[in-house]
Amino acid sequence: MSRVGKMPVNLPQGVDVTVGADSISVKGSLGTLVRQSNKLVTVKNEAGKLSFAPANESAEADAMSGTMRALVANMVSGVSKGFERKLNLVGVGFRAQAQGQKLNLQIGFSHPVVKDMPAGIKVECPTQTEIVIKGADRQVVGQIAAEVRAFRPPEPYKGKGIRYSDEKVSLKETKKK
Repeated sequence: MSRVGKMPVNLPQGVDVTVGADSISVKGSLGTLVRQSNKLVTVKNEAGKLSFAPANESAEADAMSGTMRALVANMVSGVSKGFERKLNLVGVGFRAQAQGQKLNLQIGFSHPVVKDMPAGIKVECPTQTEIVIKGADRQVVGQIAAEVRAFRPPEPYKGKGIRYSDEKVSLKETKKK
């Protein structure tokens, strides 16, 4: 059996989990997340702990028990603490502004780039060169951060562009005569 799937998920105070026939719903202070459950995994809610077990002896059911456990653990942590991704803008004249549910970027193009944020995602700009994307759903936060980074990924010669705050960009040496 999957080692990850064997560990139960502890439910913190204020988090309510509803296990239905075809979905798992997690409700907390930062919102509600719903995920479709897999028929190969049985989920039990016992005294504030969620346990996951494969429904049969197949390798696929074993793997899915660990996957479902990790996804539900991320849902629980998302509705209680939330997730955030930080981006930095590197380049002369590169700026970002958060305007409500829109992110306005000036990143060296002849026009500003505007990115609309989906529901449940907040964007903040503590400085003109920093972007903080926050939300309860880990997958959506990561996807939005990747889409913003894709507007101007870091280039390998000067390092200009949008990068994650923990990203290391290795610079290439320029061509010599």
